[in-house]
Amino acid sequence: MKRLLPALVAALLSAGPALAHLRPEEHGSFAAGLSHPVFGADHVLAMVAVGLWAAMLGGRAVWAMPSAFVAAMTGGFVLALAGVGLPFVEPAILASVIVLGALIALSVRLPAAAATALVAGFAVFHGHAHGAEIGGASAATYLAGFALATAALHGVGLVLGWTLHRLAPASVARGAGSAVALAGCALALAG
Repeated sequence: MKRLLPALVAALLSAGPALAHLRPEEHGSFAAGLSHPVFGADHVLAMVAVGLWAAMLGGRAVWAMPSAFVAAMTGGFVLALAGVGLPFVEPAILASVIVLGALIALSVRLPAAAATALVAGFAVFHGHAHGAEIGGASAATYLAGFALATAALHGVGLVLGWTLHRLAPASVARGAGSAVALAGCALALAG
């Protein structure tokens, strides 16, 4: 398990910007939307971290946090399509990675409502970024693609969180949070 975490972080950070997104004209709007969060390390790290933290909190957080993230992300997407600008979109996305990773690393146990509100706030920025980079894609199918990919990444985080809880000491889950936060810092410094 100790070797898996650094390898996972290295793999997540290896996606280059030239390979980050599929072109809707060549691959279709759904595929372009599906690929958008999956090939951006910042999106992957934040969305998996939502699932990890939700698994750590348990109870209502397990469904509320991922659901609120997808809903708020959709709201951010609509804002971008409507031409409503948000300040500091990319820094807020990087902050989401760092903050969520730190919350996991520190085993912060907020009430489900507060944790849900926090991830929803970050999700608005993720959705706005998706909308700003829509290109020639059809809005509805692009949205369906990135919403599905986001839900799947939350699911990966949930399964990883539950697996770590059952099979590893709590320090391993906290280590995963530390790795996410450090990866976010590395992305911030690289940008």
